[in-house]
Amino acid sequence: MAKRDYYEVLGISRSASPDELKAAYRRQAIKFHPDKNPGNKDAAEKFKEVNEAYSVLSNPQKRQTYDQFGHAGVQGAGGAPGGGFDFSSFGDIFEDVFGEAFGFGRGRRQGRGAEPGRDLRADHEVNLTEVLTGSEVSLNVPAFQACEVCSGSGAAAGSGTKKCPDCGGSGQLRVSHGFFSISQTCGRCRGYGEVIDKPCPACHGQGRVHKNKRVKVRIPPGVETGTTLRVSSEGEAGVRGAPPGDLYVVIQVRPDERFEREGANLFTDFNISFPLAALGGEISVPTLENPVRLKIPAGTQPGILFRIAEHGLPHLKNRSRGDLFVRIKVEVPKKLSKEDRKIISDLAERLGEDRISKDDGVFKRVFGG
Repeated sequence: MAKRDYYEVLGISRSASPDELKAAYRRQAIKFHPDKNPGNKDAAEKFKEVNEAYSVLSNPQKRQTYDQFGHAGVQGAGGAPGGGFDFSSFGDIFEDVFGEAFGFGRGRRQGRGAEPGRDLRADHEVNLTEVLTGSEVSLNVPAFQACEVCSGSGAAAGSGTKKCPDCGGSGQLRVSHGFFSISQTCGRCRGYGEVIDKPCPACHGQGRVHKNKRVKVRIPPGVETGTTLRVSSEGEAGVRGAPPGDLYVVIQVRPDERFEREGANLFTDFNISFPLAALGGEISVPTLENPVRLKIPAGTQPGILFRIAEHGLPHLKNRSRGDLFVRIKVEVPKKLSKEDRKIISDLAERLGEDRISKDDGVFKRVFGG
């Protein structure tokens, strides 16, 4: 059975704000929560579907990827093989939206482990030549990186970690609120269950420091404005050696004064003289690679398009080439000698033109002016 659109699952528009997204998730999660629907398999499946949708759309990078590529772009984003939702991550999502003291009696799972690094976004501009051939660039990305002094452990040399004295290593503290008894994250160890004996002086126990890093990114041929490239494990470093996030590179294609782009096709204007348009001939047309010879038939009219096959841009998915279309413009001379005027007047008479004047006549009729 095909997956439903995540926006449809949550009942929101594709332009919904983060607050609207969170409110929609809250409504749906309460409606289908297992505690409110004991033994209802349909409600359990919908609850799972709601959490999977929120786990993707609440992450700006994953949401952007989903908007562009649909389910295929975020397959496995929920954390389970094949794109399913991993309920081991549910506690974090539910707590984020409802708060630890909401009252469902779940709290954070014990022993969260170190916090994974965040995904990052970088914008990069390319020109049409790079779209044609692809390129490899080195981007400067400011991010948290693993501390070199402590190798990401957060502990000073010769030091280590010990069981948190407040929670006894569970990462959780049980708190009573009237009839309810709930668990909440230990404030001292932040849910890790361990505390550092002596923090690393370079990173103050975080296991990471903030600085710029160089990331090599391969940009494939055929990219368009808005194309998003995922570079695995090049996001921020995790806390205390946890896995890093990913880097998402968003492409912007720089306008080119020579060519207009429509998908994989290119369009360019080319000026020719009236004699060439009337008598025909051959021109040399510039492309993104080498110039191409194009035959101009006799009697070519202004505005006509000539197609030069496979001299456009490659398609991103299959790498086949688009075409180059040459739009002909006929140049009208602004100054004429007496001899030139006589020749043109004689031509006008042959063509049956009887309205010759300084601003009107054969040129307007022939050139569409």
